[in-house]
Amino acid sequence: MPQVLLTLAVAVATPAALVPAVAAAAESSPSAALRERQNPINTEGNRYDYRSTVTAVNPAQPGLQVKVIQYADRLLLTNHTGQTVTVYGYQREPYARVLANGTAELNSNSPAYYLNQDFFGLITVPPSASPTAKPHWTVVGAGGRLEWHDHRIHWMLQGIPPQVKDRSKRTKVFDWTVPIRVGAQPAAIHGELVWVPEEDWLPLVILGVFAASAVAVAAALIIRRRRRRRARVDAPEHTVAASSDEPW
Repeated sequence: MPQVLLTLAVAVATPAALVPAVAAAAESSPSAALRERQNPINTEGNRYDYRSTVTAVNPAQPGLQVKVIQYADRLLLTNHTGQTVTVYGYQREPYARVLANGTAELNSNSPAYYLNQDFFGLITVPPSASPTAKPHWTVVGAGGRLEWHDHRIHWMLQGIPPQVKDRSKRTKVFDWTVPIRVGAQPAAIHGELVWVPEEDWLPLVILGVFAASAVAVAAALIIRRRRRRRARVDAPEHTVAASSDEPW
């Protein structure tokens, strides 16, 4: 199935055709873009009803791990392959890479560098950023880990996907692919976006709230007990001298 990428007007389009539409949307609604950046979990595309998961890396790469963070928001790649892993953007340009020594870098001349800064890609891409521009690599991390927002893994439109005919049923929205290269070998991260009905995730949320509350109460009790113990230790000792006239 075609992927949904970087547009608020159509459900399916090629990445090259989306850049002008995204730029126009950015100029017309900057306040909406700011809201989405500040709290992406509240957006239509990243609400609790969506789950994006990695299904495979093909071909398999020993030492390479990839997972989705925060439902359908970001990808986390860990590179222990001993080779440079390059992630490609929406127009097949080099977007990011993790070197063999663990250094993580982003290409600021990649259009994806700017589009990924907003949940819906409502960003004006500068003329200096293009698929054919020479990469300008900027260090963003170390330890072999790279974390980035990727529009290919989440729902890009306002409203419920047309694939979801019944909101009470678990439904696949689409399959997605992120092209990469490991050393000199082309590869791809494959995954899927699924609509999850409320009854599937609500008990987990409630359980999480209770668990967090229990931890907070326990921590408060421990802190209170420690303070009491310190107060007892720090309290001055009161001694009463016996009077010499008082019989023993």
